[in-house]
Amino acid sequence: MILYLGRRLLGVVGVLIAIAAVTFTIFYVLPSDPAAAACGKSCSAERLEAIRAHMGLDQPLWRQFGDFVTGIFTGRTMGSGPYALHCGFPCLGYSYENSQGVWDLLMDRLPVSASLALGAAVIWLLLGLSAGVVAALRKDSLTDRALMIGAVAAASLPVYFTSVMLIYGLIRVAGLLPYPQYVPLGSDPLSWASNLLLPWLALAILYAAMYARQSRSSMIETMAEPYIRTARAKGLPRRTVVVKHGLRAGMTPILTIFGMDLGGLLAGAVITESIFGLPGIGRLFYGALSTGDQPVILGVTLLAATFIVVANLAVDLLYAVVDPRVRY
Repeated sequence: MILYLGRRLLGVVGVLIAIAAVTFTIFYVLPSDPAAAACGKSCSAERLEAIRAHMGLDQPLWRQFGDFVTGIFTGRTMGSGPYALHCGFPCLGYSYENSQGVWDLLMDRLPVSASLALGAAVIWLLLGLSAGVVAALRKDSLTDRALMIGAVAAASLPVYFTSVMLIYGLIRVAGLLPYPQYVPLGSDPLSWASNLLLPWLALAILYAAMYARQSRSSMIETMAEPYIRTARAKGLPRRTVVVKHGLRAGMTPILTIFGMDLGGLLAGAVITESIFGLPGIGRLFYGALSTGDQPVILGVTLLAATFIVVANLAVDLLYAVVDPRVRY
């Protein structure tokens, strides 16, 4: 297990370096010049060259990328002389728009995105798995058809449409909830939950529909396995057969998609955060794309890739817990 984990961790590092290299290269071949944007319209050639040197843009691509990767692990000094700026570990550079450290920007926004992703994940797992299991156990019944029709309808609704309808129905018309604004969990847990309930529901409706269909298909296949018939023949209670033997084995494909979905959402739900005005990583990423803030775009990309590959690693390790057959 230790050797397997070590190999996977090395693979994670390799994947992240490859993603950083591709993203870095894309920025390098773009026609935009961050130094010119930072210098302004009435900028002399000498001033432009000084800014390019301070940003490290006068170096060849391999040197820029090497400094960037090294800075992540050890920090780096940008520029020289009286204008030198030290960027501590882990250094992802500085935003071209406000000169703030990219790592600090990400860490300021991460609690918002994490609260949104984890809360929505709890709701969609409860709703999706419950609907899928009930539909599978009552296959071809009226309940099964009703649940799957509802799942198909919910999966067809884009997040922005669901978000707008929830705002209009529960805030504008009914007045049941406040308009969402992020409140830290530590300061007021009740306000934290009430302000995030609508964004949670907007995300959970879509994901719960997909998980209901996937869990139904997986449970139908699992419940037809010979060991399930053996468990029933032994006289085990129905609940034990379904939960311990059926649902546990049928969770393998659910874990796979859950790791991908949660890892992606931890790095920001761009549409949901923008509609509800939540200051998360997704909204930061959208703003960086709009202004061409390359260090922030690269930092968010790396953070998203890190979450996804780490989530996949955790899922692979959980396979052995959920399904003992994987251990062999």
